[in-house]
Amino acid sequence: MAGGKIKKEKQKGPRVPSNHYQGGVTFHKSKGQHILKNPLLVDAIVQKAGIKSTDVILEIGPGTGNLTKKLLEAGKMVIAVELDSRMVLELQRRFQGTSFSHRLKVIQGDVLKTDLPYFDICVANIPYQISSPLTFKLLFHQPAFRCAIIMFQREFAMRLVAQPGDNLYCRLSVNTQFYARVSHLLKVGKNNFRPPPKVDSSVVRIEPRKPRPEVNHKEWDGFIRICFIRKNKTLGSIFKQKNVLSLLEKNYKTLQALQGSQNVSLGGNGDMDVAILGDESMELDDGMDDEMDVECDEAEGDASEFKNKVISVLKEGNFEDQRASKLTQESFLTLLSMFNKAGIHFS
Repeated sequence: MAGGKIKKEKQKGPRVPSNHYQGGVTFHKSKGQHILKNPLLVDAIVQKAGIKSTDVILEIGPGTGNLTKKLLEAGKMVIAVELDSRMVLELQRRFQGTSFSHRLKVIQGDVLKTDLPYFDICVANIPYQISSPLTFKLLFHQPAFRCAIIMFQREFAMRLVAQPGDNLYCRLSVNTQFYARVSHLLKVGKNNFRPPPKVDSSVVRIEPRKPRPEVNHKEWDGFIRICFIRKNKTLGSIFKQKNVLSLLEKNYKTLQALQGSQNVSLGGNGDMDVAILGDESMELDDGMDDEMDVECDEAEGDASEFKNKVISVLKEGNFEDQRASKLTQESFLTLLSMFNKAGIHFS
């Protein structure tokens, strides 16, 4: 066209989908499907796992099998748990007719609802939304395994390994480290995945403590939850709150009534199993929230006899002015034992 520029029309071709593929399988970010694509990282994870040739390996979220192949090369057998039926088919196709096929068992289902078989080592690249429930499912699995190598969202991973005084130290840190030794192995950038997630990740090693701590886990969890209602408030302030005193006094009176009816004396035995009060216990840590939504007002009026009993325990152990965010495992255990000896329980 004279005197002007010809506007070039854009060619309209088939729309390129925004989904990511591998082996003809579409990955869905909404389902937490992020496949590790960096072979060097795959090798590093296998090496950090310390796999023996006799090991049975549980892999959670195998995807299309990039890590599965390396695990099969290193161990005796791989049991892969995968929710997505498309991934299951892809995994079976990949290893069908190979020397690995008889050493790979694929279980289709939700790992949180699956009865896990025996295994020596767990390796997992999981949807981040199941991080906390999966961690505790593994920690309470019997018989205990040797170790788990798991890819977590980086902030969650740093909560797992946080120490007293760290900003991220929380109920998750205390509960996990009570039942296992936890160490940070690798930081993994988001571009190592297909499709890339929004945040960086970390690989963590979890080794269950053997023998397992001899504490009623509902009792322990109820106690830790109360201590972390406001992790930066003093324990004296927390244990004076109405809701806390009400819960503890209810447990206390229930135990006193049971003692009377059964003619049983506690005798200061802090090891008494109080699982009979399990309906009052609080569920395991969600892994993210440090503070609970409770009334923070202190009990009004003159201090009750029970309130005095609670505060006297804190004063006796010099815990009244201490904060949960600074306490070690040993300190929590000492305080729980002191409460139990005074007849005060948390489940």
